Amino acid sequence: MQLTLWTYEGPPHVGAMRVATAMEGVHYVLHAPQGDTYADLLFTMIERRNARPPVTYTTFEARDLGGDTAQLFQTAARQAYERYKPQAILVGASCTAELIQDDPAGLAEAMRLPVPVIPLELPSYQRREHWGAAETFHALVRALARRDIVRTPLEGRRPLANILGPTALGFRHRDDLVEIRLLLAALGVDINLVAPLGASPADIATIGQADFNILMYPEIGDTAARFLEKQFKQPIVRTVPIGHGATCDFICEVAALAGVDPAPALALGSRMPWWSRSIDSTYLTSKRVFIFGDATHAMAAARVARDELGFEVCGLGCYNREFAREVRAMAGEFGVEPLITDDYLDVEAAITAAQPELVLGTQMERMIAKKLKLPCAVISAPVHVQDFPARHSPQMGFEGANVLFDTWVHPLVMGLEEHLLTMFRDDFEFHDSAGPSHLGAGHGGGKAAAAPDSPQPSNSPAEEPEGWTADAEKELLKIPFFVRGKARRNTEAYAASQGIAAITVATLYEAKAYHAR
Repeated sequence: MQLTLWTYEGPPHVGAMRVATAMEGVHYVLHAPQGDTYADLLFTMIERRNARPPVTYTTFEARDLGGDTAQLFQTAARQAYERYKPQAILVGASCTAELIQDDPAGLAEAMRLPVPVIPLELPSYQRREHWGAAETFHALVRALARRDIVRTPLEGRRPLANILGPTALGFRHRDDLVEIRLLLAALGVDINLVAPLGASPADIATIGQADFNILMYPEIGDTAARFLEKQFKQPIVRTVPIGHGATCDFICEVAALAGVDPAPALALGSRMPWWSRSIDSTYLTSKRVFIFGDATHAMAAARVARDELGFEVCGLGCYNREFAREVRAMAGEFGVEPLITDDYLDVEAAITAAQPELVLGTQMERMIAKKLKLPCAVISAPVHVQDFPARHSPQMGFEGANVLFDTWVHPLVMGLEEHLLTMFRDDFEFHDSAGPSHLGAGHGGGKAAAAPDSPQPSNSPAEEPEGWTADAEKELLKIPFFVRGKARRNTEAYAASQGIAAITVATLYEAKAYHAR
């Protein structure tokens, strides 16, 4: 066990809560001490849901450990059924309750409640949140899916699909689902069910009626999808439609399975292909980007960055080890060292060493990039409240491709304002102590500020090496931020090759001339 300030994933029972909260008619009885009820805030405060999760906690205290905590669990389970009348009940233990070994599954079975009771065996000290969500969804499907369903032949009717993976507290899951529905409607494909999000146990019972399954989020739906493939012979659409190219591939894969014409859906299109080639975007070509997040979003982002925006991927990694093999394979394809870790300090060290010009990551990487003064866009959970916007903001589909362009490119483009302020920082009107120009004289904002000609802190992505003189650092700030990192690397490489210990303004321009040959 490791004490940490930040964590990429919660324990597996939080993943189970995400599935239960996403569904209708499901209740989760969680054997847990008082402190583990914090998870409610993830849904009500971060995701801004208007109702608390359908979870009943036993909330045992230290004094209860000397008594019968098993009876405490059975009482909580019985009261939960009588109050909420769910169609199915999940039972499990939090990481703390796991240590007292009360066996919630056996206790619940002995109660003989009149609804399906699905036990969850989630090893809290070996696994994490996404794995817990995947196992919970898989357990629900195994327990509730009717085995006697016989699909009618596809001829003479519209194709029918299941959409698997979206949950509560998912990064843009709600908006992504809107885009997937739009694409399927254009293809003439009907939806049998969406699960876990919005599905009830009665819906899960009919999951075998679909002709194929669309796997939106492999971290959550892959285990259940493989079970359905084996049990009901349902093919899986595995292309994740993040980016213009992947969306086109997704449409063609669905059309091939459904036996329909992909043209109507392909005609919807996005603005990304043209905008990424437009004159105000061409200067972004070959910008170095570091990507880290869950495997699905990180790998999709790497393809979009390289193939659709012309970025150079200088770092790629994920925090969920269950998909480490896929990420390592893609990192090999991109010629970079894969980073598989759930320690944010490892990620910070890798970003610092890579010196990218843009970071694509989670809320963690947003904070790291802010510390290193780098542009950043969030592409993956974990996220904070600002990444559950009120507006429609998908990552998938053609509209999702438009959102990606805006989200990734604007931090680079809008950073030009920072560069202009840096260029004019010595101007009488723009220096830090001048205050708002439209207020006239005498309005310095009341803040202590540096004099116009005082040395300014560096905006470079890494710490200033000791070999840089103050004048050289100041001259470096005149270089636009989006190429400043490259200028720094080139200058340091030149200085090392020439045996120069102290980098001066002259060294900076000598390096510029050397690399321009």
